[in-house]
Amino acid sequence: MGEIGAKRWNFGANEVVERSSSLSIREYLNTLISNLDEGDTRPVIALGHGDPSPFPRFSTDPSAVKAICDAVSSTKFNNYASASGIPAARKAVAEYLSRDLSYQISPNDVHITSGCLQAIEILISALANPGANILLPRPTYPMYDSRASFSQLEVRYFDLLPENGWDVDLDAVEALADDKTVAIVVVNPCNPCGNVFSRQHLQKIAETACKLGILLIADEVYDHYAFGDKPFVSMAEFAEIVPVILLGAISKRWFVPGWRLGWMVTLDPHSIMKYSGFVQSLTNVINISTDAVTFIQGAIPEILGNTKEEFFSVKLEKMRECAEICYEEIMKIPCISCPSKPEGSMFTMVKLNLSLLEDISDDLDFCCKLAKEESLIILPGRAVGLKNWLRITFAIELDLLIDGFSRLKNFSQRHSKKKP
Repeated sequence: MGEIGAKRWNFGANEVVERSSSLSIREYLNTLISNLDEGDTRPVIALGHGDPSPFPRFSTDPSAVKAICDAVSSTKFNNYASASGIPAARKAVAEYLSRDLSYQISPNDVHITSGCLQAIEILISALANPGANILLPRPTYPMYDSRASFSQLEVRYFDLLPENGWDVDLDAVEALADDKTVAIVVVNPCNPCGNVFSRQHLQKIAETACKLGILLIADEVYDHYAFGDKPFVSMAEFAEIVPVILLGAISKRWFVPGWRLGWMVTLDPHSIMKYSGFVQSLTNVINISTDAVTFIQGAIPEILGNTKEEFFSVKLEKMRECAEICYEEIMKIPCISCPSKPEGSMFTMVKLNLSLLEDISDDLDFCCKLAKEESLIILPGRAVGLKNWLRITFAIELDLLIDGFSRLKNFSQRHSKKKP
C-alpha cells in the first residue's frame, strides 16, 4: 500500500501481475526497441515477432476481406453472440477441422474465442485448482507461462530435444508428473522451434498423457504450416486415447492476427471431461469471458468454406522459400548454429556460441547490442525458456530477410574474438 504525505491509499502494485507480465515476449521486445539507435536511418528489421501480415508477400485472401465487408454491411451481426459463439460459426469451424480427420467434430464441442490467446486464458483459468500443476514445453510459447503464473497454476517444464528434431522428452514428462498434474501442452507445428511432430510421436505423446491421467492441450494455431518432409497431423486423431482440447485460429493461415478469431474444441469421445466436471467448469469460465466480435464470426462460414486451396499452397511455398533462405544464411555465421532445418510454423531456434564472441555476455546482451548497432531485432532465447539461444522468424519480405542476415553477419564479425 502507498502513502503520499499523511494519506494512506489502499491500492498499489500487484505482485502477481508484475511477475506474470515479466514473462511476456512483449516485455523483451520493448527492451530491444528501447535500445534502437534513433540516429540509424536504416529501416528496423523485425525478426523477433511472428506477424507477416504487414508484408505484401503475405497479404490475406481478398475473398476473406470481402466476407468481412459483407458481414458488416448485412447488419445481421450487430447483436451480442451466445457465449460459445454464433451457431453458424461453430458449425463452420467443426466442418473445417473435420476435413482432415477420420471422424466428424460436433459443432456443440466448438467454442469461438477472441483469438487463440483468449482460448488459452479460458483454459488455464478453468484448470487452475489450488495446488495443481501443468506441464509446458521448453522452449515454450510464453503466454502459457504468463497465464499460468497469473492464475497461480504451477508450471513444470519438459524439454524439447534439439538433437532429436525437437521431439518431446517423454521420459522427462513421466518423471515430472504427479497426482496434481492436470494437463500437458503440445504446440504443433511448433512455435518457437519450427519442427513438425510425426504421427508416431504424436501417438506416443497421447499414450503418455493417458498413462498419467492428464488432459492433452493441442495448440494447433499453425495448423497446415508444414513445408518439410513431415505432413501436419492433428492431435484430434488421438482423442480416442486421451481427452484432447484443440486450440486454433484463422490468424496464421489467413495472415490476419488482428481479426482475433480463434476456437477451443473439446474432443471427449469417452466423456471423461464431462463426467469429471471439467466441461462445466470450462463453460462457467466462458460465460464470464468476452465474446468474439460478431461480424468476424458472421464471416467465418464464408472464409473457412470458400477460400481456394491455391491461396494456401502459394503462401506455404513462399513460407518454405523464406525458411530455406533463413537456414542457409544461418549456416554462414560461425557463432550461431541451427540444430535442424525449420519444417513448419514461422520460426527457428538457433544456439549462440559465446566462446566465439567478445564483449557479449549472454543472449539478451547479444540482442540488445544487435538492435543498437544494426537496427535488427531478434528475440533472445530466454524469452521462450532457453538462455543463450535465439528465436528467429523468417516470415517477412525476402529482401528484408536477406538484409537482416547481412546485418547479423556484420554484427557477428565485428564482435568475433580476434585470433592471436
